[in-house]
Amino acid sequence: MYRLYQLLIALPVILVATFLTSVVTIIGGLFNAHIFGYYPGKIWSKVICRVLLLPIHVEGRENIDSRQSYVFVANHQGPFDIFLIYGYLGRNFKWMMKKSLRKVPLVGYACVKARHIFVDKSGPKAVKQTIDHARHTLQGGTSLVVFPEGSRSFTGHMGLFRKGAFQLADELQLPVVPLTIDGSFDVLTRMAGINFVHRHPMRLVIHKPIYPTSHSPEDIRHTMDESYRVIMSALPEKYQGYVKNEDQ
Repeated sequence: MYRLYQLLIALPVILVATFLTSVVTIIGGLFNAHIFGYYPGKIWSKVICRVLLLPIHVEGRENIDSRQSYVFVANHQGPFDIFLIYGYLGRNFKWMMKKSLRKVPLVGYACVKARHIFVDKSGPKAVKQTIDHARHTLQGGTSLVVFPEGSRSFTGHMGLFRKGAFQLADELQLPVVPLTIDGSFDVLTRMAGINFVHRHPMRLVIHKPIYPTSHSPEDIRHTMDESYRVIMSALPEKYQGYVKNEDQ
């Protein structure tokens, strides 16, 4: 019955909501990317979670200050990580995403108008431009959300973290906030072909910020290792431990 509900009711609602959100973001982004780059996406994400009847639980909102910019780093269990964070983190932020996502029809252009940050690793000049863009964006309490693994998990376990987000936090001297995502993999596993959503609770744990103590490679490594440890500590036992991700 739930699969039939997804096809006949949830899917049409999600398609319409995605189209409307993209259009509103594109038009609104011309006037105020701070507002229209966040709130339409937040509402869109909540609509998707609710129409799919997914229970959501958030812990740790008291750990963050509304006036402070942060670099949020999260494990990447699946596509529903986006809806969980966008809809329920409760902070205005920008995504740091792969440059290739610009090519996604309509949604990619909406992300451009929302002023999300696309990572360009084509050379030192492009990397510097990415950092300069982030520095300009992360002002007035606006934050950044990054998946340091760079790709979704095939097993629900965590893969390796890449340094980029932590180097950026060090460059801008911003605190890093680890986020644990639990349940997203159980909602929609990563597999080839058609895959239906499973009704399963999702949990977002907002951990305490890790503040910079210096401006050095050692501080970057410490923050990355501590973030990894903290995120994994809040995962259920079945997803504890590192598992190699061939997609990284």
